[in-house]
Amino acid sequence: MADNAGTLPNYDAVLDTSGLYCPEPIMLMHNKVRDMTSGQILKVVATDPATTRDVPKFCQFLGHELLEQDTSSTNTYHYFIRLA
Repeated sequence: MADNAGTLPNYDAVLDTSGLYCPEPIMLMHNKVRDMTSGQILKVVATDPATTRDVPKFCQFLGHELLEQDTSSTNTYHYFIRLA
């Protein structure tokens, strides 16, 4: 997992959680991955700084692969997750 925005992965779906705070981004991620299939890539856009901790834990707990996370901006974070 890289921590930069060099070459971002292609993705199958986008979930924009901008303006939402914990626990809403993670709850919406749970709902979104139910609509997707194994191997697909979800791009998550967030503004809540807690997602820098919560998204990796979400992936670890559910067995998803966090391909990329771009947390270099102070107000918008991007995550690319391959579903298990």
